[in-house]
Amino acid sequence: MTINDQYNKWKENTLKKSLEKFKERKERFETSAGVEVPRLACFRWGLDTPREESAGLLDHQSYLDKLGFPGEYPYTRGVQPTMYRSRFWTMRQYAGFSTAEESNKRYRYLLAQGQTGLSVAFDLPTQIGYDADDPIAQGEVGKVGVSISSIHDMMQLYDQIPLDKVSTSMTINAPAGVLLAMYIAVAKRQGADMHQLRGTIQNDILKEYVARGTYIFPPAPSMRLITDIFSFCAKEVPYWNTISISGYHIREAGSTAVQEVAFTLADGIAYVEAALKAGLDVDAFAGQLSFFFNAHNNLLEEVAKFRAARRMWARIMRERFKAKKPSSWQLRFHTQTAGSTLTAQQPENNVVRVTLQALSAVLGGTQSLHTNSMDEALWLPTEKSVRVALRTQQIIAYESGVADSIDPLAGSYLIEHLTDEIEKGALDYIAKIDEMGGALQSIERGYMQNEIQNAAYAAQQEIERKEQIVVGVNQFNVDEVLTLERLQVDPSIELGQREKLKKLREARNKERVDELLREIGGCGQRHRQFDAAVH
Repeated sequence: MTINDQYNKWKENTLKKSLEKFKERKERFETSAGVEVPRLACFRWGLDTPREESAGLLDHQSYLDKLGFPGEYPYTRGVQPTMYRSRFWTMRQYAGFSTAEESNKRYRYLLAQGQTGLSVAFDLPTQIGYDADDPIAQGEVGKVGVSISSIHDMMQLYDQIPLDKVSTSMTINAPAGVLLAMYIAVAKRQGADMHQLRGTIQNDILKEYVARGTYIFPPAPSMRLITDIFSFCAKEVPYWNTISISGYHIREAGSTAVQEVAFTLADGIAYVEAALKAGLDVDAFAGQLSFFFNAHNNLLEEVAKFRAARRMWARIMRERFKAKKPSSWQLRFHTQTAGSTLTAQQPENNVVRVTLQALSAVLGGTQSLHTNSMDEALWLPTEKSVRVALRTQQIIAYESGVADSIDPLAGSYLIEHLTDEIEKGALDYIAKIDEMGGALQSIERGYMQNEIQNAAYAAQQEIERKEQIVVGVNQFNVDEVLTLERLQVDPSIELGQREKLKKLREARNKERVDELLREIGGCGQRHRQFDAAVH
């Protein structure tokens, strides 16, 4: 079958079905000079080719094997047939600080400014399962995210926000099941159908052992919690992403782009294997897996990274795990611009960095995007700086034209070369991890951590030797007095959270609480007995 036959088949089947469901934003996309922008630019091979075309290197079979068409295996060119011509990516601004009341105000402000999805940051005590009045939480309540200790906090967090109308991403890992349960309970109280809820919990414990450290339980019980969530959501919350397998924090810890892809997908392999071992069918849960990547400074490398990751995951799911459904092959991902690249020096320069990073995510085909604020290297972002960050996404979407054609950099000699090389390097890493017994075993041996540390050290040496220039830090310095507005978290909020918890405990039915805790303990004991019998 010729490339033209394959192209026509894609148009008549995949594309036609998509357009029936999601119309494109315009009847005709064109440049300011009136030149029509093709939906999909393909490679040129003389007469037997699609009319929508551009020059390129690959032969017919290589094109089909490596790139294909958007919305079709191997998804190099995107997971949706029309990509942003029908709908822009979800614009999320990661936010959360102080109390649930304060964070709720920020969420409603962002939604009013055009944000299309929520992204919740929790404070450190919440991330590692402590109430606000626990002694270990002292000094950290509400500092790097919102403080959530009860369902009452959760209700306040989403006050006047219809959870059946918005998609919510929650950056929570070890206690992910608890926060998801609270979210579902709040949605039910609003009258929402849990089967229609849309959103994501990060729920990625392996990268916590590698790059962040906010874990509670040992690896085996943590993996059990994750696969239990897979099973529950497949039946009860089918539109919810049960995990966001995160390369973001791996990159923030100092990894290279190749390591980010390799270690993230290796973690994904481990989660799939754990779910299969727990008795789940791969096609029952794979469509609810999602990913989270970093958008770093090297624009072209980042574009290639996203494309390579999509192609690799499609092949892993189809060939390694024998998944049958196309939705099981698709790597859908959220992107956040690189916090580690932001500088306290000349913070206005961060607007430019974030713009380039966000552009790489869009050119690479992200489904969801958060843009960092210019002042995040200094303090929690203000409303003004968050608005500038959101406007950055909106300007890319509405003014730049890069969303008018699918995978617009495809066929660039450099982009295709980088895509292939990143895939090759990442596959080499995955092969080494497989030899060690998988991601969990490589983490226990310190392999991933050591590779990331070596990469971070090498990068820092390059900066110190001025082989890598960081504008405003190791070159182009200025003497400056910062005049940016600063957001400060009132330290009294910790006392307020403690007082709320005290009143909650005094008012609730202690006997009923004790009874429920005994039931939970009994469930845990039955699980342990079952595991012992199985093994």
